Amino acid sequence: MVSPGLDTPVERLAGVGPRQATRMAKLGIHTVRDLLLHLPRRHEDTREVRSLALLAPGAEVQTVRARVRRVGSRRTPYKRMALVEAVLEDGAATATAVWFNQPFLVRQLRQGEELLLSGKVKWERSGPVLQNPQFERVSEGQLHVGRLTPVYPETGGLTSRHLRERIAPLLPLTELLADALPDALREQEGLLPLGEALRALHAPTSPELVDRARERIGFEELFLLQLAAQRARRRRLGGTGVVVPYDPDVARGFADSLPFRLTDGQRRAAHGILTDMAQPGPMNRLLQGDVGSGKTVVAAMAALMAHHAGFQALVMAPTEILARQHHGTLDALLAPHGVSVRLLIGATPARARREILGGVAAGQDTLLVGTHALTEDEVRPVALGLVVVDEQHRFGVAQRQRLRRKSEDIPNFLAMTATPIPRSLALTLYGDVNHSELREMPPGRTPVVTRVVGPQDRPAAYDFVRAQVAEGRQAFVICPLVEESDTLGVRSATSEHERLSTEVFPTLRVELLHGRMPSREKEERMGRFAAGEADLLVTTSVVEVGVDVPNATIMLIEGAERFGLAQLHQFRGRVGRGAHASHCLLFQGTPDPAGHDRLEAVATTQSGFDLAELDLRMRGPGDVIGLRQHGLPEMRVADLLDQALMERARAAAERWLDVDPTLSLHPPLAEAMTSFRDVFDLD
Repeated sequence: MVSPGLDTPVERLAGVGPRQATRMAKLGIHTVRDLLLHLPRRHEDTREVRSLALLAPGAEVQTVRARVRRVGSRRTPYKRMALVEAVLEDGAATATAVWFNQPFLVRQLRQGEELLLSGKVKWERSGPVLQNPQFERVSEGQLHVGRLTPVYPETGGLTSRHLRERIAPLLPLTELLADALPDALREQEGLLPLGEALRALHAPTSPELVDRARERIGFEELFLLQLAAQRARRRRLGGTGVVVPYDPDVARGFADSLPFRLTDGQRRAAHGILTDMAQPGPMNRLLQGDVGSGKTVVAAMAALMAHHAGFQALVMAPTEILARQHHGTLDALLAPHGVSVRLLIGATPARARREILGGVAAGQDTLLVGTHALTEDEVRPVALGLVVVDEQHRFGVAQRQRLRRKSEDIPNFLAMTATPIPRSLALTLYGDVNHSELREMPPGRTPVVTRVVGPQDRPAAYDFVRAQVAEGRQAFVICPLVEESDTLGVRSATSEHERLSTEVFPTLRVELLHGRMPSREKEERMGRFAAGEADLLVTTSVVEVGVDVPNATIMLIEGAERFGLAQLHQFRGRVGRGAHASHCLLFQGTPDPAGHDRLEAVATTQSGFDLAELDLRMRGPGDVIGLRQHGLPEMRVADLLDQALMERARAAAERWLDVDPTLSLHPPLAEAMTSFRDVFDLD
């Protein structure tokens, strides 16, 4: 067989057949290069070997060196589970090792051979029993036991053991990998070369070396992220942007025209946005605001300022429901000021669509609200000055960039989200973005009473819903799925609608709404509920954002543990919008202690920002923000909360750009930056 190179497909490696190659592909492993860059998520230390006589029962993983006295297999009498048992001896004592549902091991274990075994120990009448231990024959080059053992991200049928055996003979090829970090920078930061760091992770000799290797890889990931953000910032500030002069009289007149008083947070956010729009470099700002905190009003003031200066604005929302709500709100706020607010969605009739597109192209309509339909080529604003994207993480990177490129000069860009990102992460992920936060709630918004409902409390919860409906109120019922799933075992909207309307609430008007329905049907059903023609709306996450029914006072969430904390908080924000006390009932579907703790956190925390911080601590940054949703590469090693390393990476990025602004001095660095090109609009 020809010696493999970095670009050799993994299916050509010894021990990798078509089936394993398919499994590797699920992990993004297609070539030898990918395999070498598939990094361990942790290491198990099985170097301390004890005698069989010193084994103790408990959760601690223990390692022994012993000889196989005999081996056999049998089935348990009740569940007929296959067991492989080996009696072990080391000259001082004996013990037993047991493997469950691995009958093939009886052919692999041989009497008289010496093994290293590592696992948890249970004490039975016959003595200590190693349960499902990892094992390996004693040799000079241990791969699996008796060392710092790398544990990799796995998939069904592809184990860390198999990956270790494939990676070990390929480690000399790490010297051929191009190092994205220039030598001068790496030496200045005291970091290992790439090849040395990879060998230290795949075949470590000490915990200290593992730490240095992880620092090296983590620094590179954060350095590339910061380099992309700082390049984008320098390019933006040096480019030709649309300047929207800040007219205090316009802002004051808008605020005075409102039927309510702006909160201090709204005033601060609006001032920051309007000041940014007046600068030569185009604005790039993220407005984070809790559910119901009044982000749309702030965006309306920015759109009015653009209109006053002779520019147009586009407002894009992720769903038709939310787009319609934004259109209604913005039209009510801005029509008195002479702003023509139009709506363009997929369901817009062809005749109306032609009229809207013509008005925008002629500059007659200065504010166009819509869904992804706004990104289509036919939408040609003549003087685009402001782009607003709500819940921007729900759009692809390309969709957002198409909006920003509908003008020769770069328009001002405002992203809004009601799913707060913890500030520590926001500063990390949005290095090219200014930030505004709305933490105050407008007057009149009352906290929603939230409680976790176990299976035994369902009848009482249903009685409470009946009582609320009898008083004239309405309720949402959220389900995780549209239709039944035999594998997931959770309630679906379609089956729950049938059950509630026939068994639980036969005398109430129960409506069904989900995302698979045609747009017109969704609109009609939502309209009936908003008009009070239905008592309960059984639906899915399609109502996570953009639904405003002040008479709805109950949010009932089935299988609540299946949703993220931020999503549960979004659902809760659909109620509490009227004058009546509102309630959120979190129906727990499975008796999972960790899931229950997460639900209790929602029940006891009203602030979306606090929940975001809590979710960060409980699940980690990657799960909370969804790096892929933001278009960013996954961080294999870097801890996005390591502010010290982040600051080092940011400072290093700025220093390097001062010397090499075009990234021409070190080609591997420029190549590594390609994965950030679209995210930060780097051409």
